[in-house]
Amino acid sequence: MMKVTQISVFLENRPGRLLQLLQVFADAGVNLQALSVADTADFGIARAIVADVDEAIAAIQDAGLTAATTDVLRVELPDEPGALANRVVQPLADAGINVGYVYAYSQRVGDKAVVVLKTDDVDRAVDVLRDL
Repeated sequence: MMKVTQISVFLENRPGRLLQLLQVFADAGVNLQALSVADTADFGIARAIVADVDEAIAAIQDAGLTAATTDVLRVELPDEPGALANRVVQPLADAGINVGYVYAYSQRVGDKAVVVLKTDDVDRAVDVLRDL
């Protein structure tokens, strides 16, 4: 488990905007490791974990897009039923830590599944999950 930097990019909810972001990453040679897109009627938020945050941010800004960064957790867990609930979310709930959202990470680590979690206290969540 580790703390990683997530990039959130604000996009208009219209055809081609996600493609524009993905092309920005591709043109900059930035490898996309995880992606989640949430939308409302007017805009969307693309949340991404990338191999080179600094390069990605520079490319996003050069493209005129708006982005922010935040710390999230990258957690490896057994790829089996109940692992996310019992080994991650339950201990965090028991510690009073809220999970705002979760999404899958595209790379596997051996036989482990990997997820990304946004919590209301990333450093404390690291401590809670490290002890398991």
